[in-house]
Amino acid sequence: MTTPKRAALPGVELPDTESECVELEYEDRGTGEPVVLIHAGLCARWFAPLTDQPTLSERYRLIRYHRAGYAGSTARRPSADLSGEAGHCLRLLDHLDVDRAHVVGHSSGAAIALQLALDAPDRVRSLALLEAALQQAPSGPEWSRTVFVPAMERYRAGDRAGAVDTFLRGVCGPGYRRVLERAVPGAFDEAVRDAGTFFGHELSIVRQWTFGAREAGRLTRPVLAVMGELSEQLSPIWGERHKLLLSWIPHAEPFVLPGATHLLHAQNPRGTAEALAAFFTRSTDER
Repeated sequence: MTTPKRAALPGVELPDTESECVELEYEDRGTGEPVVLIHAGLCARWFAPLTDQPTLSERYRLIRYHRAGYAGSTARRPSADLSGEAGHCLRLLDHLDVDRAHVVGHSSGAAIALQLALDAPDRVRSLALLEAALQQAPSGPEWSRTVFVPAMERYRAGDRAGAVDTFLRGVCGPGYRRVLERAVPGAFDEAVRDAGTFFGHELSIVRQWTFGAREAGRLTRPVLAVMGELSEQLSPIWGERHKLLLSWIPHAEPFVLPGATHLLHAQNPRGTAEALAAFFTRSTDER
């Protein structure tokens, strides 16, 4: 972040916990309709290449923040579920006097974006989901056996770097580190530092999250479902998740990002920015 700011947010009422106090690090730049970006696990600065794209930065107010437990953001205690994570985003929008925003989420961040749209639909202008971390995909058990379990075993053995590498290889492909470090220098070391948040907390609440056709039926805002063109070459789970989302949300628009795996906007920021800007324009025109 070029000029990081910090917002000390009031307590959030969570199921079976006391109020929590959270301080988030964020960047707020540009003018126009607000766009809030919710990053995936492990890489807190994943959206940095996207916010540098003129297609977005010259037309929209871009709000990028580090979720609790990542980078410079802190949390007294972790959220109990994804509603708690969505609550952090809502309170940041309150802090910034944003009534409604286009919401963009990547992977587990897309799951948080979906939960936000369910919990506070009036705060969402549109919803862009970049390879959302849905749990019901048919190949989920095989993905868990080959990616999740080995990564968790390394983490529990104290090998944080090995856990991060195993997981990112599984979701982004063997060449992920070169691409990610070129787009976001220092990203791997930051992911290792934040591994406790991801492996010790986030994966658990995402895997316990319930989202299916019934929940999707409550979504009324415009939705863009994004998948990387190369993602299915790594695992069928990405295509399965994409198809599930489109079947559950009939009004959702599909978009396949050329030349990208799960790295998406780190790999093809210009293509992502152009697709998002066109979608935001359509969403605004439909109001």
